[in-house]
Amino acid sequence: AARNALGGNLGGIGGGAIAGGLAALLLGSKGGRKLAGNALAYGGMAVLGALAYRAYQNYQAGKSPAETASAASAGVPALPPPRGTAFNPSGEAAQQTLAKSLLRAMIAAAKADGHIDAKEQAQIFAQMDQLALTAEEKAFVIDELRAPLDVDAVAGSAKSPEEAAEIYAASLLAIDLDNAAERGYLGMLAARLKLDEKLVAHFHATIEGGAETSPPASSG
Repeated sequence: AARNALGGNLGGIGGGAIAGGLAALLLGSKGGRKLAGNALAYGGMAVLGALAYRAYQNYQAGKSPAETASAASAGVPALPPPRGTAFNPSGEAAQQTLAKSLLRAMIAAAKADGHIDAKEQAQIFAQMDQLALTAEEKAFVIDELRAPLDVDAVAGSAKSPEEAAEIYAASLLAIDLDNAAERGYLGMLAARLKLDEKLVAHFHATIEGGAETSPPASSG
């Protein structure tokens, strides 16, 4: 049901099928990520940007993860990051590059238990058939699904601390924390991304607290 609900989410930061629809699809993977209210209605990229930006801001402001969790559980909206920042690049090419990095991170996270099973692959391929993907985008997804799990490749796509933050947030959303292998993968990823333990704690507090996200500001 969650995957079906997410299937129509083609919008969000970056626009385009790969940035919106597939990111949204994978946000619903594992079925265990629960974001409060209508957070996912704004598209996968918008949700990731808002959640990562909130955790990063609170960390830089010296707030405790407990304060972050309290705000999240109270339903205080997480605002989308400003346009033109590393969390929300202004150029289409930069947006698509970031979208691919986040999609690679989510697919890798889904593999962290050792595989993506046939049912998961079938759902992803079925969703791809409904989206206006280019041949290049389809090939990218298929290649990522078939490639061996490579945490260094995921971490290596981060070109800034902000991108590292968003890659971790994407991975956290796509993972099952009850699975020891997947928790271990997250730990390795945080180390490769050189994320401070306190910042990691803010990500968990933001996402596991069920943070609401506010809609992106209207452009006109």
